[in-house]
Amino acid sequence: MAVPYEATGRRAQKNRTRTALVEAARTLLADGVAPTVEAAAAAAGISRTTAYRYFANQRALVAAAHPEIDRTSLLPADAPQDPAARLDVLMAAFTRLTLDWEPQLRASLRLSLEPIRDGEQPVLRQGRAIGWIEEALSPLHASRPDIDVHRLAVAIRSATGIEALIWLTDIAGLPRPEAADLLCRTAQALLAAAVQDRPTERPGP
Repeated sequence: MAVPYEATGRRAQKNRTRTALVEAARTLLADGVAPTVEAAAAAAGISRTTAYRYFANQRALVAAAHPEIDRTSLLPADAPQDPAARLDVLMAAFTRLTLDWEPQLRASLRLSLEPIRDGEQPVLRQGRAIGWIEEALSPLHASRPDIDVHRLAVAIRSATGIEALIWLTDIAGLPRPEAADLLCRTAQALLAAAVQDRPTERPGP
């Protein structure tokens, strides 16, 4: 199996070089530029030949520039126990992250729509936000065991992530603060609909 270039010899220096390329790509993204490997190399003061040893193409570079949020939770230690209140706290943090990383998320989404060649990894990460939402809804496991919490979390994520933000701002023309507020309201509406949808009682024998 091939060994990645940065894993061979002088690792500390190679880690610094890779970090410089990733930070340059993130800066370009924040400026509204879809970074090529050449552009990131130029911005970081690194030769093109060296840059291509770390990132074979734009897709690999943008994937590395995608926000790496290793937190398993977006809830504070003193999070409330009420599901709606927990979801409010979670969505405020999730929406803030989406806005903060919007350029990187837009680039990742665009590249994720392109065909994946053999051996390439998807640009968008899978399931992280769903786990955060599931944690916020976790009290429902005890209070409403009839609700499929995972399915509800998937529904909320589908209507409140970067894809929904892009539609609200680019298509509907909403200002970002108003779009962010609508994302939070949508999450609460989906939760309220799930809670109000009481399970149908089966008739007795």
